[in-house]
Amino acid sequence: MGNLMKSNRSVPIVLGVLAGIALLVTILSEAYGTGALSTSLTKTLGMTVCLCIIALAMDMVWGYSGILSLGHFAFFALGGYMIGMWLMYARTEDVIAASLAQGQLPATPAELSDAIAVQIFGVVGGDSLPWMWAFSNSLLAQLALVVLVPGLLALVFGWLAFRSRVTGVYLSILTQAMTLALSLYLFQNDTGLRGNNGLSGLQNIPGAEAIPQSQISIWFLWASILALALAYVFAAWVMSGKFGNVIRGIRDDEARVRFLGYSVEGYKLFVFVVSGVMAGIAGALYYPQAGIINPDELAPIASIYLAVWVAIGGRGRLYGAIIGAAVVSLLSTWFTGGRAPDVNLGFYVVQWVDWWTVLLGLGFVLVTLFAPKGLGGLVDLISRKDAK
Repeated sequence: MGNLMKSNRSVPIVLGVLAGIALLVTILSEAYGTGALSTSLTKTLGMTVCLCIIALAMDMVWGYSGILSLGHFAFFALGGYMIGMWLMYARTEDVIAASLAQGQLPATPAELSDAIAVQIFGVVGGDSLPWMWAFSNSLLAQLALVVLVPGLLALVFGWLAFRSRVTGVYLSILTQAMTLALSLYLFQNDTGLRGNNGLSGLQNIPGAEAIPQSQISIWFLWASILALALAYVFAAWVMSGKFGNVIRGIRDDEARVRFLGYSVEGYKLFVFVVSGVMAGIAGALYYPQAGIINPDELAPIASIYLAVWVAIGGRGRLYGAIIGAAVVSLLSTWFTGGRAPDVNLGFYVVQWVDWWTVLLGLGFVLVTLFAPKGLGGLVDLISRKDAK
């Protein structure tokens, strides 16, 4: 750890910034501080940190490995669905158990299970728990699935794609097709995840009904920041050693690295699976703060936005991915949340809710043409000036 801190100056800087953000938000929060920051803004910051984690995962795959994945939000959403299943089941179980307890006879376990199933799936015409909800009553099991399900999907898809030596734009199209297929599948009511309705009420943590959302939002922010800090240290450690040199070599000249005797497919598969797991963990932290998840979260456009964040931040720089995701996410919230004032040009009124995507696309084009190193390149420039 000490060697990593010395060899990669960004690690202590990023950890220090994250610690400072956690402390500052806590001091200004409604739960533990002055109340200057609203609970909704605290949740927005927590969700932004989660998006930074998936951007970090994307940079490992694209910036360092040269694999432009347009399907990483599939892993992100699957992590959210896995923890969302437990949240919905446990919360519904508490409500149903309290209701049945008012009866003259105690409810049997079978009656309780049937009532829970009807409550959750009645909206899509179901009356029984699907097979995939078999472990939804166990928090530990669902936490394990947060890692296993996205990791297994990344493993199977990556093994098939890399074994067939699919590269470049063809691999990007395949990852996008995987995400679209999964999204269309989840839109069906008989998939076991409530179709278009998705999973809702995820902000209501079972057993914590008496705890205000202002306090819960701070807890999730702390957890998200801790997860981002650990993910950054891990990514920096992986990419700073011999493994990182091989990965960058594969990105720059895959045929030559293969000629030198390295298992190119094995290296690429490892990074792809690890990044998928990181995305799943980010999703598991994100959706309890968002409160709802549905198949729209898997739409291919979301993964395209992810690539734009990393490009704007500067791919091939782990801190660049974090900067890009944080800046674009917060600006998106400001422009689309009605906080940005409209601009009256006389002949036309610019409403940023409608024009934000155009502005984002323009920013992406400008960065690509005039600042290919992204916002992270500005950090490099400033640090070099300070060194002189």
